Amino acid sequence: HVQLVESGGGSVQAGESLRLSCGYSGVTFSSWCMGWFRQAPGKEREGVAAIGSDGSTSYADSAEGRFNISKHNAKNTLFLQMNSLKPEDTAMYYCASSQALAACDNPLAYPYWGQGTQVTVS
Repeated sequence: HVQLVESGGGSVQAGESLRLSCGYSGVTFSSWCMGWFRQAPGKEREGVAAIGSDGSTSYADSAEGRFNISKHNAKNTLFLQMNSLKPEDTAMYYCASSQALAACDNPLAYPYWGQGTQVTVS
């Protein structure tokens, strides 16, 4: 049974940083993706960053150069370091897990989701 719990969201000023965490359990697949997605009011959920069991990482154009995804295996935690935050980064951020290594960027490929953590940038 996969469980994902996000934390670390908050309200910050433009230019500041936040680090999101996602504690997970039950992710025992030999092949997997874990990703961060976000959804702003009135908009579709979009991918932010993903990491695969093959060591690959990918970022949305809007996140490239500002955000970093990492995974601490011993602590069963996924991180998203977000720097130089902009008001357009304001959204609910979700952590997700999938076995579809070939589709790490596709939110539809993720069956397991956390409850989300709110990020507000003003």
